[in-house]
Parts: sequence; structure tokens; C-alpha cells
Amino acid sequence: MDRLNAAHARSGLSLRRFAHALGTDASRFSAYRSGKIAPSAAFLLRAERIADAISRARESRIPSSIDAVLAIGAAHNKGDDDWTYALSLELRDRLRDILRNSTELAEAWEAQPPDIEAHWKALAAAFVSREFHEAGLPAPRWTQGPRLASEWILDTPRLSDDQIKEQTPRWLAERNIFIAEKDLVTA
Repeated sequence: MDRLNAAHARSGLSLRRFAHALGTDASRFSAYRSGKIAPSAAFLLRAERIADAISRARESRIPSSIDAVLAIGAAHNKGDDDWTYALSLELRDRLRDILRNSTELAEAWEAQPPDIEAHWKALAAAFVSREFHEAGLPAPRWTQGPRLASEWILDTPRLSDDQIKEQTPRWLAERNIFIAEKDLVTA
């Protein structure tokens, strides 16, 4: 109980958010913290590892998966899809930099982020999974989510939907997300 409580405190997250980050609900997490139910050793170690990584990331001013997805969700809630997409690309690029230069902070991306609009969370999961794959690391579990139920085609001026689909990388198309390759490039 003490170790789980200490991990929660180190994370700096609310009880509900930390529980969600670990893939459980707040009531079950509370039962673990109170000693009513004993968590598995794997759960405890994962909680400690994620809490430490989130804490180190915060100290280094580097976003975690939670920070990234919350920022994308906030941008979407403002109704500006162009800004939301630009922010998604920026966070992808920051993750790429983290995985190249600060691999010890990669565990901060293992935390399951909060739920946001399905299209944007699916895109974030696709980007994170791809960056981990490119870095030769196993992708976080939360990125293995199901493909979108219906096609999502990001509008590209001067390209038809069929052209966008043709120019979409396979790793995105498999998730029913269609973005022309040229729109995935940042300066």
C-alpha cells in the first residue's frame, strides 16, 4: 500500500487520472491503496515505473502521453481541426526527439491517456506506435486500439479522397485513417 501510495504521489496526477493511466478504474485503484485488494506485483511495478517516468518527464518539461493527448483534446474542443492536426504533428515530433535523445523518458508514454474524440485519439495512437516502432521499442499497450469504425480522411486541398487514400502510408490506412504522405512532413 505504501509503495502504491508513494507512486501515486510521485505521478502528480489525480487519483482518477493515475488509475486510468494504469488501465484500471478509480474504485479498484482505491481498493488497492486501502489494502482491501492486493494488486499484482506486475501492477505495482508498472505503477512505480510509470509514476517515476511521468515525474522525470515533468521535471524535464517533456510531455507524457497524458499531456500530449490532453493537449490534442483541448485543441479539438476549441473547434480548430487544422490547429489540432498541427499540434498532433508537433507532439509526434517531440516524441521522436524523446525516443532519440532521452529514451529513459519513453516510459512516460506508456501511461494510458484520457479519452478524447475517437479520431484524434486514434491518430495519436498511430503516431506514438509508429515512433516507438521506428525507434526499435515496443509500442505502449494503449496504442494497440482498434481501427476506426469508419474512414477518416483528412482533407488536403487539390487532392480527391481517392488520391489521399492512394498517398496514405499503410500504417495509417490500417487504422482507417487517411492522410496524404505530404501532410505528414514537418519542417
